[in-house]
Amino acid sequence: MTDSAPRSARTESSRIEGMRDMEPAARRDAVAVAAGIDETAKAALSEASSLPIDVANGMIENVIGTFELPLGIATNFVVNGRDYLVPMVVEEPSVVAAASYMAKLARAGGGFTASSTAPIMRAQIQIVGLADPFGARAALLRHRDELVEKANTKDTVLVDLGGGCKDIEIEVFEASPIGPMVVMHLLVDVRDAMGANTVNSMAELLAPDVEQITGGKVRLRILSNLADKRVVTASVRVPVSALANKSFDGAEVAQGIIEACALALIDPYRAATHNKGIMNGVDPVVVATGNDWRAIEAGAHAFAARNGRYTSLTTWEIGADGALVGTLEMPMALGLVGGATRTHPAAQAALKLMGVTSAKELAEVTAAVGLAQNMAALRALATEGIQRGHMTLHARNIAITAGATGSDIDRVAKAIVAEGDVSVACAKRVLEGA
Repeated sequence: MTDSAPRSARTESSRIEGMRDMEPAARRDAVAVAAGIDETAKAALSEASSLPIDVANGMIENVIGTFELPLGIATNFVVNGRDYLVPMVVEEPSVVAAASYMAKLARAGGGFTASSTAPIMRAQIQIVGLADPFGARAALLRHRDELVEKANTKDTVLVDLGGGCKDIEIEVFEASPIGPMVVMHLLVDVRDAMGANTVNSMAELLAPDVEQITGGKVRLRILSNLADKRVVTASVRVPVSALANKSFDGAEVAQGIIEACALALIDPYRAATHNKGIMNGVDPVVVATGNDWRAIEAGAHAFAARNGRYTSLTTWEIGADGALVGTLEMPMALGLVGGATRTHPAAQAALKLMGVTSAKELAEVTAAVGLAQNMAALRALATEGIQRGHMTLHARNIAITAGATGSDIDRVAKAIVAEGDVSVACAKRVLEGA
């Protein structure tokens, strides 16, 4: 579990009026009040580096410094009836704004709902050099109870919390490039951890027993990042009236979203970009909370191809009541204990800001953000195109690249957008003509 602000200390709303027009310090103050976080957590979210060099030096090898990315807050999120302010670490313009705006539209239908399966992770033990792979499989299954029992001696605290190794599965590969191969999977309930260290340690512990039982040679003993037993499903139901804008009727926008998703469902070239847009929402939350975004990416894309063809992680359709209904299903192996979630001050502060109390809750909120980001991208593609909104926000980066500072940044950005030429050359002309 992680510490979070008492519910009574929070404003119970993820709506912060006028946040876009505030300066960073004022935004930080508003977020701190809304989330009910203390001064220590607030300071860890400040513009100064929150990661001391001595802490960084203990996290990885050959440390020479730290590298910072922008930390933004997505507002307006309601997930399973509760409001959330969501920290997002990302360098790409439009991501935080898009997620926040889609969350605002989703409130018209009650926000997002999400559910998740038990936090089961897999450890794989690869056995080679077998003359009788199916006989080895049978032998391992006969020893199932003792293998599970021994695995659980590795982490008695986890077992006391209701987790631990729950079962084993055996795969036989008769025609691998090196001959017959057997792979034993340990299925481990890791509770509020991501689980890599736990399952790896259990696999290492059992390797000698597996060799003795099968007569084979154990090679790999490591977790799988295809966490297909640790899956989150998020959904949203948006009245079509909420999707309308000055140029498009809401029903037209909804139909455009469905048709845009249809291409991702059947074409891997589109699905790759479609799913990247989902991860535009997921990854920033994973990074902000100190979790392993590479593991989440690997699991998501493997899950998208689990049926032999790479496809969309989301579906969009029209419900019986005429509302637009979106659903996202994907693995989500997140943790609140261990790793950077416990060593990085900003990650700890981000978790306090969110107010999540379990890895399950964190995963469900993160999936909701991914679904919101997907809705934003499809809505843009179905209406004015993805570049208009994206380039409007990207114009600030272009203005800075051209040399603009302070109030000139917004002035130059607005001018190059109005000219329809979001380029450094145009920004320099505007800046020099000031």
